[in-house]
Amino acid sequence: MSLPLFALIMAGGSGTRLWPLSRRTRPKQLLHLLGKRSLYQLAIDRLMPPLLPDQILVITARDMVDGLKEQSPKIPDSNFILEPEGRGTAPAIGLGALCAEQIAGGEAMIACLTADHFISDVERFRLAIQAAVRVASEGAIVTLGIEPTYAATGYGYIQRGALNSEVDGFSAYRVRRFKEKPGEEAAVTMANDGKHYWNSGMFVWRTGRVRAEFEQQLPQTAQALQRLRPDLGTSKQADTLARIWSNVPKGTIDYSIMEGAQDVQVIPVDIGWSDVGSWASVLQVLPADSDGNVVLLGEHHAVETVRTLVHTERLVATIGIRDMIVVDTPDVLLLCAADRAEEVRAVVKGLQEQGRTSLL
Repeated sequence: MSLPLFALIMAGGSGTRLWPLSRRTRPKQLLHLLGKRSLYQLAIDRLMPPLLPDQILVITARDMVDGLKEQSPKIPDSNFILEPEGRGTAPAIGLGALCAEQIAGGEAMIACLTADHFISDVERFRLAIQAAVRVASEGAIVTLGIEPTYAATGYGYIQRGALNSEVDGFSAYRVRRFKEKPGEEAAVTMANDGKHYWNSGMFVWRTGRVRAEFEQQLPQTAQALQRLRPDLGTSKQADTLARIWSNVPKGTIDYSIMEGAQDVQVIPVDIGWSDVGSWASVLQVLPADSDGNVVLLGEHHAVETVRTLVHTERLVATIGIRDMIVVDTPDVLLLCAADRAEEVRAVVKGLQEQGRTSLL
């Protein structure tokens, strides 16, 4: 008998690298960067079908939940899981697995996904998830590996081992190791050797396997979640979670669980994936004019301007510039070389240190 399947969408991040458009009160996943639908809405869209709204769980922060509910009114309010504070993807997934079991009345299958990535080939994504569910039903942890298109230093990598199985036209390989963001030379090698994939951060596994890995590798977190179990779905849930959550260690699922787990498998996919993690990636994903320019919003009068992204609420004129990011908001103007877009987070950090919270 197959286990009930839930999608756990992690929607707690603010996306500081897309500042100044992304703010604490208007996080990255709620932005309409790619058209009429936000990144979060696109994440929901590609799950329905095959899933129903009550099979989708969203884990987020209290100050973000109203915006998420407004953009996804079909998802039941009880399916929104509110973290008292961000502790990283590992505790979030442990909590989400516990909630999935409470709804299912027993063990379930969960697909851990993100709210702020872009996938152009939605049908291929759906088929890949179905294949991952079949492999994970036997007890493995299954991740989707993105076939690299260039030597990215901003992504983690997954090295494949031996072929384990062929499922519905997809190949599932044993994972040899997870490699965090490499240097340029290593990235070139890994992007071209045919044995490494970008780490998409998407995982499919049984909740029983989640529980076993947390008990072995994160026992403090497992014990805290066990104390929460009796109060799940009751009026005591929020108070109990608030009481235990500050004692849960912070950690990412990659470092805290995946690097030490056995029987992890990767299914390589080509699904038109981007984490839309910086303004440079937005410039790459969106359709451009004949000069490579992208206008996200507003009016851009370009003279000898190439490969430049513009977001503005008024007319912006550019002359003789190339490979630039121009983001104009009522209180902040960002001008940035496209190849230094990752450094936007340094500006955000500086403003935090200065206490200029109104700009964050």
